Order: sequence, then C-alpha cells, then structure tokens
Amino acid sequence: MARVEYHKKKTFKKGWIFGGLFIALCLVISSILLFLYPFASKEKVPYFSGSNPILFEGKQVGNALIDGESVYVPLSFMQEKIDDGIIYDEKSHSIIITTADKVVQIPTESLTYYVNEKPVKLHFSPIKDEAGELYLALEPILAYYPIQYSILKDTNAIWIQKDGEGLTYGTIKGKDVNEEKLRLRTDATLQSSYTVQLNESDQVYIEGEKEDYYFVRNKAGVAGYIHQNLVKQGKKEEIMVKREQKQASLPKIDGPIQLTWEAVYTKNPSTDKIPHMPGVNVVSPTWFELANESGDIKNLGSLSYVNWAKGKGYQVWGLFSNAFDPDLTYKAFKDFETRQKMIRELLHYSQMYHLDGINVDIENVNPEHGPLVTQFIREATPYFHEAGLVVSMDITFIAGGNYSAFYEREKLAKIVDYLAVMAYDEHWGSSPKAGSVASLPWVENNLQKLLELVPNEKLILGVPLYTRLWEVKDSGEVSSKALSMAEVKEWLETHQLTPVYDEASGQNYAELYVAEEQATYKIWLEDELSLKKRVEIASKYELAGVGSWSRYFADETAWVALNMKSQVTQK
Repeated sequence: MARVEYHKKKTFKKGWIFGGLFIALCLVISSILLFLYPFASKEKVPYFSGSNPILFEGKQVGNALIDGESVYVPLSFMQEKIDDGIIYDEKSHSIIITTADKVVQIPTESLTYYVNEKPVKLHFSPIKDEAGELYLALEPILAYYPIQYSILKDTNAIWIQKDGEGLTYGTIKGKDVNEEKLRLRTDATLQSSYTVQLNESDQVYIEGEKEDYYFVRNKAGVAGYIHQNLVKQGKKEEIMVKREQKQASLPKIDGPIQLTWEAVYTKNPSTDKIPHMPGVNVVSPTWFELANESGDIKNLGSLSYVNWAKGKGYQVWGLFSNAFDPDLTYKAFKDFETRQKMIRELLHYSQMYHLDGINVDIENVNPEHGPLVTQFIREATPYFHEAGLVVSMDITFIAGGNYSAFYEREKLAKIVDYLAVMAYDEHWGSSPKAGSVASLPWVENNLQKLLELVPNEKLILGVPLYTRLWEVKDSGEVSSKALSMAEVKEWLETHQLTPVYDEASGQNYAELYVAEEQATYKIWLEDELSLKKRVEIASKYELAGVGSWSRYFADETAWVALNMKSQVTQK
C-alpha cells in the first residue's frame, strides 16, 4: 500500500497581514509625497532684457544707449517718467525743456544748445536718432532735473534715481545655508524661478516685502524675493539731488489782490475821468492781442496810462489775448519759434511801458490744442520772471467746450504766479434761458471743484461788474443786453422798481411786465450786496484776491464792496 503524506497547511497571523498592508500604504503615500514635494526650483531666468537696461522706480523702463562716456535715454522715457512738459518741436527740429527759470532748446544734429537763447557748446551731440527714435544725452540735462544716474557693474544697467527716493540697505546672512535659499526668486516662494545667486555678506537694497519674504536688489540691479530671516536690515537714507533755480524777484503787493481789468478796444480811457477806486492795487489793461499766425502782436499800450496808474499806487499787468480765434491760436502756438517771437514782443512791450506783470487771456481754443497753450505759458514764464514780471492767466470754471475744456488747470497752476477764474457767465448773453450772470451758489460750488486742482493762494476770483437785462417774450423768445451798475440803477428808477432778495441766486432781483410789448424784463443785480458776498467767498476760501470785469461797468459803491483788505480788517 502506498504511503500517503499529509502536510499541515501553514497559517499567517492577522498582525502580519495588517502590518504588511500598512507598510505598502506608507510606501505608496511616500512615493506620492516625494513626487509632489515642492523642492526649490532650479530654473534661472534673466531679469533684464536687452542691453543697457534703464532701471527706474524698481522696474526696467526701456533701454539706453552708451556711446563712449555718454549715456543716452529715449525721449519717450523722459516724457513719460521725468517731465511730461518736455517736447519735440517739429519745425525747429529741437527738443524743448522748460524749468521755473530756464527755457532750453536742444537742436538735433548740433553741438550747440541754447539756455534762455544763450548758446552752450558741447563736445558731443546731445541727441541721437536710433531707428527713428530720439535719444537724449543725460549729462547736459542733469542740471535741469532733480535726478542722478549710475552705470551698474556686470549688467551695464542705467540706474536713474530721483530726489527724495528712499533706500534701505541690507546684508545677506548666508552662513551654513543651502545655496538654493540664497537665490532671488521671481515670487515669494522657493518653487518660483530665480534671477541671481547671492552669497553670504552680499550687500542689497530692500525695496519691499511680501508675506515672509523681502524684495531686494543687488548691486548689479537684479532683484527678487528672499526669505526675511536671511537678510539683516541696515541703515536707511534718502537720495538728495538738488538743482539750483534762480528765484524770481517780483513786485510785491500789499495785502490781497484787488485787480480790475481796463477794457481797451480802440483807444485808452481818459485817466482824468476814471474815478477814485479805493482798495484797487492792480489794473490790467487789455492792450496786447495776437494779430496773425506769424506771432505779431497788436499793441494799444499807453505810457501816460501807466504813469497815471503808478501815480495812484497801482501795479500794471498788461493783458495779452489770442483774439479768441481757435484757428489763429493753433497756427501761432504750434511752433517753438513763433511762440518765442510772441514772448520777445511781449517782453519788449513790458519794458517799453514799465509793466509790473503780464495777464494772459487765452479763450476759445480747440480742446486738443490745450497743451500748446500750456507750452506757451511754460516757455514764457521763465522769461517774464527774469524781467521781473508777475505772471497771471485767466481761466474758467471746469466745463466742456472751446471756452473751458482746453485749460490744463493743474499744470498751469504749477507754472504761473496766479490764475484768475472768470467766475461769471453762468447765463451768457445769448443764453436760451434768463438767469443770473453768476449766482452765488453756482460760484461757490464751482469754486470748490476748481480748488481740487488749483491752490487757493494762487487763485484770484473774477467777479462781474455788469449784469444782463433779460427780455422774455410771451412767445418764449429770450434776449439780453449788458448793463453797467449805473445803468441798472437808472433802469430801476425809471420804472420805479424796488428789487427784492432772491434766495436761489443770493442776489437782489427785479422784474417788469410790459403788456404792450408782451414781454417780461428780468434782472439779477450786481450791487453792493452781491459784490460783498463774492468777496466773502474769496475770504472764506483764503484766495489770493479778486478781479473785476471790467472797470467801465463799476460805480463808486463797487470799490468799497470789493475791498478785501478793509473787510478783513473789520473782522
């Protein structure tokens, strides 16, 4: 009989089974973690692009040219980042720079440039044309801007810094630290690409922070993020770049300005017929007007008027206007040479008539040509100041259309000594609706908006001395005519009317219905009440003073009402 062997079946304990499963699970999880673990990125990316990068305010802003020892930057960079008033004049092929006391003309393809028309020689060309883009040499223009530059080693980056810019120094703490952690990252994480490898004791500039990282820049200008515990913060300093500018020596005015415009259309008034004007300290006769597109200026000046005015203690600010012609204005103002011609003529007249100031009255300009007006003021003001002339300019309240939209009020306020706002013609002569020339609420509301752009100490409040007599036909037809203060009183007396106070306008008001004419006559008065209220507004907002249009429309009560100095004294 064959022998049969029986083998006992081997059994495993449950503990071993679970243990094996656990180990397998750990291996799977660790493999997944190993695959997903965020190791530091080894990808290096360039920080700058192109040669001679321009480093400005923490960013690359284009590229420069280096020719020998001269550094040239794009004109577009200067315009966008340093001075939006620097321009290229097509006709003269020149770059024009203006400061508070200088007008600089830099012609292309020339070794000579001009400062207030005086030539300055260079041993290299200050302008380069590279593929149709203009580049400007930094060295000769540093005298006109509060900036400095340096060429950084290793990268040849041009680091341009402004006056007042802050620097915070730092030192890298890299002892026993993995080199991957000493790389400047493109974002505040080790998993982002890096721009440069740093080493222990490297000097950096700390420019910002994000989460627990600093944003730093090395001496070559390359920047990125590094953990804060790897940087020792050092001293702070401020860039100091001072450029001297000659301070204008201008005639002083005792107290608030009280200006009145003298409307001169064909001939000057007989000064012996001009009444006493207590409080007035500036008269502005409308003597000078743009005559043609070549920049010639019509002149109605009078030395005898100036002698009379100065004998009364008044300063004389000759007014220059653009004839309120938008096409003529564009043609005359678009070229540097024509603008300079106008400036030279005005300077000549200012010397001829011993003027104390120039009042610029530019009106009715196409909105797109507003920058040309600003440029004229930029170029004129240094010359006028050099001649000892106060520079003022007339503007409107903020509105649309050719009579308002073109004014670059904020820029103009930084250039001139005063802006005179013509705070009138809320309802103009041909308005389809009768109303006040300038109601008090309208004036104050618009003034508040204007003061967001113009400093109060530079603003003169223009006030009307005229009013309009409105004729409103029963048919709805509306017309008006301007009356002086004396003519208004005469009209009221003739019709035996007593004005009543109108709360909405803040003025006295009168009206008359004439049945046979089927018309109602309406008038909002400019009288002592309204003028005093206007002065109160000027005082409330601490404006530089008031200006009245025009002297012809006033009566003897106007000057007392407009006297800001006496009203301040009374308070």
